[in-house]
Amino acid sequence: MAATMTIWILFAVMTTAATAILLHPLSRGRRKTASTEADAGGVYRDQLFELDEDVASGRISPDEYELARAETARRLFKAADDRQPAQIAQRSGRWLKHAIAVFLPLLSIALYVSLGSPDLPSRPLAIRLAEPGEDLAILVKKMEDHLAGQPEDGRGWDVIAPVYLKMGRVDDAVKAYRAALRLDGTNVSRLEGLSETLMATSNGLVTADVLDELKQILSLEPNNPRARFYVALSLEQAGQPDQARTAFEDLARQSPADAPWLPLVNEHIARNGGAAVAPAAEPEARPAAQSSAPGGPTAED
Repeated sequence: MAATMTIWILFAVMTTAATAILLHPLSRGRRKTASTEADAGGVYRDQLFELDEDVASGRISPDEYELARAETARRLFKAADDRQPAQIAQRSGRWLKHAIAVFLPLLSIALYVSLGSPDLPSRPLAIRLAEPGEDLAILVKKMEDHLAGQPEDGRGWDVIAPVYLKMGRVDDAVKAYRAALRLDGTNVSRLEGLSETLMATSNGLVTADVLDELKQILSLEPNNPRARFYVALSLEQAGQPDQARTAFEDLARQSPADAPWLPLVNEHIARNGGAAVAPAAEPEARPAAQSSAPGGPTAED
């Protein structure tokens, strides 16, 4: 028992230390100015306008159009999640955001497969840590070998699911998220990851399976803007413009004034026959327990 505790204390300390090292320079940055936020919103409005032109001209299919719009939404919500820990950004720190997005999932796998499951008797720690060649393909293969022998290890499935998604192995990501939810229980992060992974398999359509996950998210976190957006999008896709417009308008009113997703929400309001909605002066804050879905691209991508 003491050895098990030591391994997981070391795992937690190393992960926390790496996160702190990567995030520390961002904690000294300046707050984004209003003009920076406006520029970010303009970028997404331009992307949406280009998509409308592309589908109208036949350069992309309706399925590709829906998938691209869903991906734009995912980028917006991921951009908001990336800002939340300190509500700041530093121009010279953009590379750090990419480093965090790439490095932390790799760190999770590297530590997990190096230190092993706490229930797995294995070789001395120093020998396992000294093994070379810890690139992504090798780390994923090691994790897969581990899970083949211990398929009931929910923590392992939870670690590898967002990495599968980053690699484009969408079907494997779905299986991994479902295994993690079954074995380690329901939380917002896993449900968000699964819902967005399922949307990637359905060309951006909010299917019945996706709605089931979104409803679970909202049962845990009723004001989750990501889930509320996709529920509103499902109404739009189902040909219910009045209900969709109302849902988008409610989301806009309850969003922070500088929320990156506001331009997209207002664009959907317009698509459903409404006019742009200004957010409340003092928007309702999201619960502190909210965590972001892994593996999504950032606004700078």
